[in-house]
Amino acid sequence: MAHHFANGIPAHLLMWQRVREYAVPPSMIETATARRAVGDWAGACAAARVDTDLDLRAVRDRHGTEFVTRLRADLRRLAPDLLRWHMPRIAPDGRLRPGLTVCLSRYRGSGATPLQLVVRTPPAWADAGQRMSLTLWEDSGGGAPRHHPHPHPDRRFRLDLHRHLWDSKRCGELAWRCGADSEPSLTRPDQPRTGGLPNRADLPDRSDRSDRSDRSDADNCSWASTHWAAEAELLLGAEGRRRGAFTVRLAARSRVVLELVAPDDSHAPTLRPLREALPPQVIAALPVLPEAATRVLPDLELLRAGLVARDRLHPLVATALAACGAVAVSGAVAVSGAMAASGSGPATGSARLPGDPHRVECRGEVHRIALRDGTLTAIDHDPAQLRREELLVALGGPALPCLRAIDAVHRSPEALPAVRERLGHGDVAGALAVVKGLLGPAAVLRDGPLREELESAAARRLDHGLFRSGLLAVHPAAGALGGESAPRAAHAEPEHRPRLDRRTPAAMRLKRSIRARPRTGMA
Repeated sequence: MAHHFANGIPAHLLMWQRVREYAVPPSMIETATARRAVGDWAGACAAARVDTDLDLRAVRDRHGTEFVTRLRADLRRLAPDLLRWHMPRIAPDGRLRPGLTVCLSRYRGSGATPLQLVVRTPPAWADAGQRMSLTLWEDSGGGAPRHHPHPHPDRRFRLDLHRHLWDSKRCGELAWRCGADSEPSLTRPDQPRTGGLPNRADLPDRSDRSDRSDRSDADNCSWASTHWAAEAELLLGAEGRRRGAFTVRLAARSRVVLELVAPDDSHAPTLRPLREALPPQVIAALPVLPEAATRVLPDLELLRAGLVARDRLHPLVATALAACGAVAVSGAVAVSGAMAASGSGPATGSARLPGDPHRVECRGEVHRIALRDGTLTAIDHDPAQLRREELLVALGGPALPCLRAIDAVHRSPEALPAVRERLGHGDVAGALAVVKGLLGPAAVLRDGPLREELESAAARRLDHGLFRSGLLAVHPAAGALGGESAPRAAHAEPEHRPRLDRRTPAAMRLKRSIRARPRTGMA
């Protein structure tokens, strides 16, 4: 997608800034770390909102004790909060990419297809709570939920070659894998290419917008092309090859085909564009460089732009990046000043403290509104007077300015954007903590945007429960007449004729492609 710039800050960095603020709260990290430290991997997953669809006893009976030992070792090293920190996300809200199956580890066995430890994200209509599920994938389909839209592991989003993004024992590799120990190097179209990398003009869609007035920001692309050769060597090595061709996905319908050239063991691997053009079917079958290897680490970009402090990062990520000691933050002052002037930063979720009352001008005086006995109250008015004024309002009379301010805070408080962000990322406890700190634990919510947001989040959690139980395979609105998803619901009808595609059997494709002609006799 095209990355727009506001006040000199790329939109994708503002998205990642909100993600780092709300997606993985500190309470989740602390609880998951404490459970992982004592060897309770299931408790750590529960704290990070990861559902475990694993039965180790059944896996042992099916695949043997040796395999279960290797699997249990990976589960104990799994940091689910770190995995959530690095999971693929979509713009503009920064939520988890829906309907995804990500491979975490592959296990070679006696079968032709290796077993894989995978993590799945629900479809978009059932993503309330932003929960994930951890399970074991087999090519035979055992253990794979039939209601999941994409049960097979995705080649583009795979983390088995990037264990430092979820393995607590190997997170120290993050610094050199993401290039944090070197200065950022950007290749411009007018500069000579080195190492056989693709031209800057071949890279996607930030520099192809000719209507931009400031082209300098468009050159700050987040493609980690200087590390593609090393990552391609790992990719092809996992496929059992030392050299060969692979693809890099640049956009939805744009791919570049590169070739890894490694003359011998004493030379560093280099890349070069493929000399001959390949058919689309051959390009689709080539190995795909994972998304985690193609782009610069978002945390590194945020640090270099000064959009996040080091202490706000995940502790494992901050420790790994601090070990290299070469993260540039030259743009921190300029970017922070631009954000302060424009107010484009994320909404802070800090609610007013109970000892810091609101101040309202009421009847020519400045009155205070603060928390008393668990509710927000106008403390400068007598309780009897407040009861009389509330009765007057119920009969249709005008309300006191203090009562109008309390009603406005109940319906649409200042912290409503922060509550929405937390609910969108599944942090229900954090959202309720903000509401309680603002309105008090004994407050009764009134009709308005705040109550609607909380009720909508509760209703969406029911959809997620139905999806998890397998009682609802598609969105409830898929069968609505005239809806956009109506054709999908027709697939379950007996009279439905499936569309011809690459998964259609050859005999059916041949039968459907031949036009039937009526047999007529001649008089």
